[in-house]
Amino acid sequence: MRYFNTEGCCRPEEHYMVKLDERLEKIKRLYVDRKKYFVINRGRQYGKTTTLKALAEYLKDMYVVIAMDFQIMSAANFSDEQIFVEKFIEYVGKLLSRNQELMKAIDTESLGMLSSLKNKKNLSMDILFDILSRICQTAKKPIVLIIDEVDSASNNQVFIDFLAQLRGYYLDRENRPIFHSVILAGVYDIKNLKLKIRSDEKHQYNSPWNISAKFNLDMSFSAAQIAVMLEEYETDNQTGMNAQEMAEELFAYTSGYPYLVSAICKYLDEEVPDKEDFENSDAVWTKEGIVEAVKILMDEKIPLFDSMMRHISEYPDLKNMLYAILFLGEHVSYNPDNKTIELGCMFGYTVNNRGSVQVANRIFETRLYNLFLSEEELASAMSRMAKKDRSQFITAGRLDMDLVLEKFVEYFNDIYGSNDEKFVEAYGRKFFLLYLKPIINGTGNYYIEAQTRDERRTDVIVDYAGEQFIIELKIWYGNEYNERGERQLADYLAYFHQKKGYLLSFNFNKKKETGIKVITLGDKIIIEAVV
Repeated sequence: MRYFNTEGCCRPEEHYMVKLDERLEKIKRLYVDRKKYFVINRGRQYGKTTTLKALAEYLKDMYVVIAMDFQIMSAANFSDEQIFVEKFIEYVGKLLSRNQELMKAIDTESLGMLSSLKNKKNLSMDILFDILSRICQTAKKPIVLIIDEVDSASNNQVFIDFLAQLRGYYLDRENRPIFHSVILAGVYDIKNLKLKIRSDEKHQYNSPWNISAKFNLDMSFSAAQIAVMLEEYETDNQTGMNAQEMAEELFAYTSGYPYLVSAICKYLDEEVPDKEDFENSDAVWTKEGIVEAVKILMDEKIPLFDSMMRHISEYPDLKNMLYAILFLGEHVSYNPDNKTIELGCMFGYTVNNRGSVQVANRIFETRLYNLFLSEEELASAMSRMAKKDRSQFITAGRLDMDLVLEKFVEYFNDIYGSNDEKFVEAYGRKFFLLYLKPIINGTGNYYIEAQTRDERRTDVIVDYAGEQFIIELKIWYGNEYNERGERQLADYLAYFHQKKGYLLSFNFNKKKETGIKVITLGDKIIIEAVV
């Protein structure tokens, strides 16, 4: 039986996966058929290898496809030009020997000339490309070269020389035939590969790959694509799920990031059924089941999150930008020439959303919030108070959010009430999350609604034991603004089908009245807390 796969390449005969036919047709039509040389740069575990393997199969009727993976070549293979040429020839030879269709499409004499190079000394890149040119000229079908995991060669001048040869032949291919199309794939784009070799400013943007066509196809999954995958699963397993609703909820958490979609589905299929309250299959494939699966994912130490933490540590400016977006509500305008912004988007942690830099999805946001909060949790007086009082907020398994707000107001005023306005504006909302997280930890989840987050307003959504709580955190800017915020929250509650919501206001008016009050707007009840 097929299953959801999060380890390596996905295969349709073995795994439940989004159909790639439309994507493959676009790549073929817009890039390969037009003889483009291009790079597929996406974050870790974004489906690059799965797409490349499917593309190689998709192209084989019209093209000779030589698909390589530099990940399986050791660092020693790139140590000098002689060794690289030898290993490249050896790699191509093995690929051809395992595939009779490839062997039949390539001229025997040309292939023999390539094989004979292995025994020669003083091999150079130009000798290799001279033979490759002859092979491409005499092949029965145009040859497409695919190289996956080009990051593996990123610190080697030999690879840069290889790219330079490809570039030279590309520019002169009317006179010196070469590959019909070249596709490279990895996390780093070629400009950044150059940057990693030469750190001095004058060389960091001098890439030998300026012939590359821009690859801008969306490789994330849409809700509609996810729904088709879930319908296949439902046909096999008869869970009773509403595939469309589940797909939309999965998309809301992941924004279609391929690995995250597969991981949540894998937990729903394999782990959530073992949890209390989810023994019946019709309870698993629900919004509540997704909440439980996300909670499992948030506690996992997976390579994707490990890469994120490593990159944040390696690039302090990236960390500072993410912190400013998440906690301070700062608007960062997208600029492709800004190195920090470029890195965030290249790694897949941020996206350009209508000219603004945003964290790519709700899962990444929550993981980053957890990281930043944990770095301050031990030193936070608010966290210590929350841990001390945690048991009083849980009654019969239910979270008493009214009491959470009441106690937060009390402690915040005692500990931070004398601080100035700038301090509270910058840190007030973070202190609430530091207080909330230990209370719900282990049972509940929270996330920040990105579309409402700015320097004035943040909406926190808390899921705890099947209940959902909507909390708006807001900086006080006068009565009129506050009343508008109350109406906004009431509308937001209607969207979430909730009757009750919470408004936490950080008020700098010296005549303010701190504490808790109840507001009724139509059929909505709002608990407003003022600090």
